[in-house]
Amino acid sequence: MLKSMTAYAKSEKSQEKFAVLIEIRSYNSRYLDIALRIPHGYLAVSRGRIEVNLHVRDNSGEAYAFEIDTPKARAYYDSLVQLKDKLNLNSKISIDLLVSGGGIIKPAEVGFDMEARWLDNLIAMRKKEGDFLETDISARLDGIKESVDQIQKESKDLLSHYQQRLKERIAALTKGIIEIDPDRIAQEAAFLADRSDISEEIVRASSHIEQFRTIMNSEEPAGRKLNFLMQELNREFNTMGSKTDNTHVSHIIVAVKADLEKIREQLQNVE
Repeated sequence: MLKSMTAYAKSEKSQEKFAVLIEIRSYNSRYLDIALRIPHGYLAVSRGRIEVNLHVRDNSGEAYAFEIDTPKARAYYDSLVQLKDKLNLNSKISIDLLVSGGGIIKPAEVGFDMEARWLDNLIAMRKKEGDFLETDISARLDGIKESVDQIQKESKDLLSHYQQRLKERIAALTKGIIEIDPDRIAQEAAFLADRSDISEEIVRASSHIEQFRTIMNSEEPAGRKLNFLMQELNREFNTMGSKTDNTHVSHIIVAVKADLEKIREQLQNVE
């Protein structure tokens, strides 16, 4: 799930003598950058460092939870029983005595529902914009994957392709007067085919596309990872373009790189 970094939300609270309006705007940024602006008349300082701390008190029933360290409680109880037997004590081992050992009952970590603690409108807008971005990027990825499949199809049988092309060139240059050793033609064709082989780049590009989809559909912020994958995809298609001498494949690669650039621009707006 993608979230856009651009959104807007506001909240207003009115009392008898004044009203407070809070607006939050989020923009594209490489890092987390929070700017706090207060009306000049309410900022009664002119110099020095100012720290603003936000404290949230959760009054819901789920805000507090505790957990029992059962192994520790059992071991502590066994020790108390042994101590009672050694000293011939008749007193009971109460729950108060058991708990006094410390660390047996301790606070449990409570997961925070950040959406319930923040402005719903801002989050909703970021998700809505993110959905638009995801739809556009997914469509472009579909087209890129189809292009990769087409490139793979066009790049098959390189050896026979270069053998035939060498024979045609030699025949055109010598006008059939000189007969070239077939083994030499096969050797040269194999060299050209190996130099132009883009099978590894095709496999990596396909893998990057699948990884891109996985990251895009995860719940974690994806912008940085997807930008990195864009760089890797660009590198693979640049290598393909430099290796191939197939005109049709070159045209496909140019079109793919145009789509990659559009995706890269869209990712600048992704959290």
